[in-house]
Amino acid sequence: MNLLAIDLGKQSFHLHGIDTNGVVVSRKVSRTKLTEIVNELAPETIAMEACASAHHWGRLFMTAGREVRLINPRFVKPFVRGSKNDAVDAEAIYEAATRPTMRYVPVKSTDQQDLQSLHRIRERLIVQRTSLINHTRGLLAEYGIVLPQGAWRFAAQAPTAIEQAGLSDLGRELFEELLDQLRDANARLAKLDARIMEICRQHDDCRRLATLPGVGPIIATALVASIDDARHFRSGRELAAWIGLVPRQYTTGGKPRLGGIGRANHYLRKQMIHGARAVISRLANRDDPRSAWLRAIVERRGFNKALVALANKTARIAWALLTKKEIYAAA
Repeated sequence: MNLLAIDLGKQSFHLHGIDTNGVVVSRKVSRTKLTEIVNELAPETIAMEACASAHHWGRLFMTAGREVRLINPRFVKPFVRGSKNDAVDAEAIYEAATRPTMRYVPVKSTDQQDLQSLHRIRERLIVQRTSLINHTRGLLAEYGIVLPQGAWRFAAQAPTAIEQAGLSDLGRELFEELLDQLRDANARLAKLDARIMEICRQHDDCRRLATLPGVGPIIATALVASIDDARHFRSGRELAAWIGLVPRQYTTGGKPRLGGIGRANHYLRKQMIHGARAVISRLANRDDPRSAWLRAIVERRGFNKALVALANKTARIAWALLTKKEIYAAA
């Protein structure tokens, strides 16, 4: 068998393939027997959707010497025929994998997944901290205590405001409990940030990326966690498009129409735009060619579009640094 498609699940998997004699193999397999059945069929290539647990199974099959093709679920959907079920999905994956122009997702290593999990946990803590601050601010407003926005301003001013307010013993006890939760969240975030900083110092590609203006340990490690090898992208523009920093295109009848920026890697796009915001906020004291280019875009197109333009440029330069193994040097 040259190609075997697997529709992944938690406990139930469906296999679809065609052997050299033209016999169609379509069967349901449990999780405990998946590896055994795949070894019996002995396919040269295995195709799966790039979904939950796909990278785990991809690494497992690659260890056995098989080629693994992970396909974005968006590219599989057009090949689904009839009502959706596991057998139809497996057949659609098989059809998509046979297309010569199909694009595939590289299988992530365990180190990449560890680093990506670190970023996901940090993001969850930030969301929980923001929710806690907003909850506490809303409750304080009911007692006439209004504090400014911003996580660090709130953490600095809230203890004094609660101490000076005329609260009852129960109210003061409740708000102290909320502040203890906030301190715990900040301590956990500081620990994760220190870990990310340590990883950035130890990784060669992260150190290269950190030389770029607007790129710090967060963006550098997030890029390395998402991209195993920048040579998977043919150009820096492909990397920027994959992140979601180029306009979406709708062309018909030879008339191109450009819309807003694409929706791809939300986390990486958000971080790169925040990095661009940090660079543009310091333009007043700089007179180098890059800053002059940025000021011209801000005046001509506005602040928000200049943010995306700079993030796009940063992504392209990052691709060049990763492929050429060089350190950033300003023009």
